[in-house]
Amino acid sequence: MSFKPIILGRTGLKVGRLGIGSSYGVPKEAIEEAYERGVNYFYWGALRRKGMGKAIRNLAKKDREKIVVVLQYFPRVSSLLQWFLERGLKSLKLDYIDVLLLGYFNKRPSQKIIDKTLDLKEKGLIRFLGISSHNRSLFPILEKEKIFDIFHIRYSAAHRGAEKEVFPYLPKENGPGIVVFNATKHGRLLKKRKIPKEEKVPKSSDCHRFCLSHPSVHVCITGPKNPEQMREALLTLDKGLMNPEELEWMRRVGDFVHG
Repeated sequence: MSFKPIILGRTGLKVGRLGIGSSYGVPKEAIEEAYERGVNYFYWGALRRKGMGKAIRNLAKKDREKIVVVLQYFPRVSSLLQWFLERGLKSLKLDYIDVLLLGYFNKRPSQKIIDKTLDLKEKGLIRFLGISSHNRSLFPILEKEKIFDIFHIRYSAAHRGAEKEVFPYLPKENGPGIVVFNATKHGRLLKKRKIPKEEKVPKSSDCHRFCLSHPSVHVCITGPKNPEQMREALLTLDKGLMNPEELEWMRRVGDFVHG
C-alpha cells in the first residue's frame, strides 16, 4: 500500500507523507521533481540552502496554496521574531508562512515569545504554529494548551521513545500534526559497519517507511544532498507500509545502533 497524501492533524493542511529539509543541499530541480510526486512540506530550517529557496519561489508562483512552507526560529527572545519572519518572507517572496516552527525548545517557550507568535498569526503572517524538541515529555504538556498545531519529534528505529512517551498521549481526533525527523539517525542506520553483519543494511527509504508505518505519524522529514538521494527517498511513497517482518528487522537494527 503506497503512502498517499494525508491531512496534517487539526491544521486541515493536505500534505505528502515526505517532507524535505533544506540543510543538506538538495538542488532546486530535485525538489521540484519531488513536488510532482506529491511532496509539498518544505522545511526551511537551520541551514537555508539556495536550492530550496529557489524551489519555493518557483512553486509559489503557480501553486502557493498547495505548498506548505515551514520557517524555523531558534532565538529565545521575542524581540527578533517579527524581523526574522519578515526577512524570511522577503527572501522567499511570500506574503505569509504556513508554519512558524520554534526550534529545539526543551521547555515551554516564554510567554513573551508565545504572545508574539500569536500576534503575528493574528496579522496573517503565520497560519500555524509548530515546535520541535528533544524533550519528549514536553509534547503532551503543550498539547493541553493547544497553542501549537504541529509537533516536530525525533523518531527513528533507533530512537523509539516517542512510541511510549508521546504518541499515546496525543489525541487522534483534532490532534496536532505529527512530523518526525532524524529518521536515519544522522545516517548511522545506513552504514554497514554500524549494524550486525547478519542483518541487511537499511536504505533511507526503509528508515522513512519505518517511521511512516506508525499510525500517529503524518510526515517524515528527509534530508537529501543530491538528486540520487532524493529519488531514493521517494521510493518510500511507492513501497508504503512495512510488514511485520520488516518492522522487526528495523527494530533489531535500531536497537543495535542505539546500543
